[in-house]
Amino acid sequence: MKILIMGLPGSGKTTLAKHLYKQIKKKNTIQWFNADTIREIFNDWDFSEQGRINQAKRMKVLAEDSGTDYVICDFVAPIEESRKIFDADFTIWLNTIDEGRYEDTNKVFESPSNADIVIDHFYNEKEMDELINVITS
Repeated sequence: MKILIMGLPGSGKTTLAKHLYKQIKKKNTIQWFNADTIREIFNDWDFSEQGRINQAKRMKVLAEDSGTDYVICDFVAPIEESRKIFDADFTIWLNTIDEGRYEDTNKVFESPSNADIVIDHFYNEKEMDELINVITS
């Protein structure tokens, strides 16, 4: 299962991804790809529209090549096209903040129309554990 955790910078994507990863790996094979880590590995800091599309393609290939039961990718995915390219099996939108720390990202961000779960506040540990049950059931 390919899981996309998306939202503006600072919305809690990495915190949620880290918790889900630690808990899911207790019973399943799982891989986690963080956008900043992947950009660093590829030395690609292009945040133009094409750069964001390239990142979505890169994350898709990494996820599909993982060979695990679950794969979590946490990245902003600010435009609908990037989300279509990634083609998640399960999308979690962290709609926890009104604006992120990067104005260019705020300007291009398009609210997703097809998120499986929309989170509107920062989850505590119990809520994150309940989310795991939804994902893995």
